[in-house]
Amino acid sequence: MLTVLFFAQLRERLGTDKLIIETPAESWTVADLTKHLVDQYPEWQKSLLASNVITAVNQQVADKAQALKSGDEIAYFPPVTGG
Repeated sequence: MLTVLFFAQLRERLGTDKLIIETPAESWTVADLTKHLVDQYPEWQKSLLASNVITAVNQQVADKAQALKSGDEIAYFPPVTGG
């Protein structure tokens, strides 16, 4: 099982802040999870595939090749600016 969280503008655009996804038998990466989400919810494609979306696995920024395992928490969020 994977816990998928959405923050800030993504949460508002997608209409949810959290999903629980059953972990597939084969290994998934962040890219595989994103593809799965877009396949399940085609209307999310523009939001999740934007080049500036940041992903984190277990509260650590991760790239698309990051391997996932059951129990992981994956978060999608827009870039954060500060001053």
